[in-house]
Amino acid sequence: MREGYWGTFGGAFVSELLVPPLKKLERVFLELKDNSDFNQEFNELLQSYAGRPTPLTFCPNLSNKLGGRIYLKREDLLHSGAHKINNALGQALLAKRMGKQRIIAETGAGQHGVATAVAAARLGLKCEIYMGRRDMERQRLNVFRMELCGALVRPVESGSQTLKDAVNEALRDYTAHSPTTHYLLGSALGPHPYPAMVAHFHRPIGEETKIQILEQEGGLPSAVIACVGGGSNAIGIFQPFITHNEVALIGVEAAGQGLACGQHAARLADKSGGTIGILHGTKSYLLQDQYGQILETHSISAGLDYPAVGPQHAYLHESGRAHYYAVTDNEVLQAVDMLCHLEGILPALESAHAVAWLNKMKCREKIIVVNLSGRGDKDIELIRQSRRGSL
Repeated sequence: MREGYWGTFGGAFVSELLVPPLKKLERVFLELKDNSDFNQEFNELLQSYAGRPTPLTFCPNLSNKLGGRIYLKREDLLHSGAHKINNALGQALLAKRMGKQRIIAETGAGQHGVATAVAAARLGLKCEIYMGRRDMERQRLNVFRMELCGALVRPVESGSQTLKDAVNEALRDYTAHSPTTHYLLGSALGPHPYPAMVAHFHRPIGEETKIQILEQEGGLPSAVIACVGGGSNAIGIFQPFITHNEVALIGVEAAGQGLACGQHAARLADKSGGTIGILHGTKSYLLQDQYGQILETHSISAGLDYPAVGPQHAYLHESGRAHYYAVTDNEVLQAVDMLCHLEGILPALESAHAVAWLNKMKCREKIIVVNLSGRGDKDIELIRQSRRGSL
């Protein structure tokens, strides 16, 4: 990987004001990621506070229905309810080592916001979260959880009032206050070094999965499946398997109301219309018109409602190492019902995209791992409304 790039994707396309703080962040990250004291503190927090390692759960009823042997990597069992706590703790520790006293973050579904608020509370840091007004309305529970942990949640009224606009506001804040503030970006996107840094802090997902599947099945899986918004949970579980070409890597995006109608948030899936461009400081695939204006997106899941994808996913897509598909809101809701009824597990709507893809693939005689990146408590009201037909 060229510094900050995967193939032609990545980089740091930012204003001159952000170049020095990003350079400093890169230098500190490179110093600390292999530092034994830092890693000991980080790993202790992951184990004793966050709850790692998470189980790799075999699903007998789901396997009987769909064929094959299906496992779930249970990131939903982590403290705060999703994989986001891995990166939040890592970056918060890094910020504290840098002498920063204030943390800011963006959030869509609220899971990253909750994880950031939790990490900041644990480490004694001031915390402010930017969240689109629309996302605040559909994720009220997580807003309250952030506030309970002492975070200030700042509503974003501009644009589509979703994740894209929250990132815009967080970047503006970081530009103005970088000497005292760390921007704890929540996905494997944004300007370098964020994609590499977020991927590093989520690497335990895949490392644990590889060990666990070898112990339980005596071999590697046929496929690893994860939902893809910005792409943090997917890149976390994909990393240790990238060099194993016999393992299919499958990312599942949000088809929303359907790719044909344009009401979706898919960038890499066939017929999604994603093209190469620059957004939020990185070069990747995104949804834009012929003039380079960012298109509005739609997904039932606030965490996947974003017009771009992380640069490493763009590279994996273009190189053919990973394949990306999309499922609709209706298919996602059916997947929620299926997993609840068959296994008694309630997935987050984001994670249910990965589960939904199982209905479209031939599972027979295959060993399949699905990254269950978060639990669905936050989505109960949305799911309830959908069953009443009020969405």
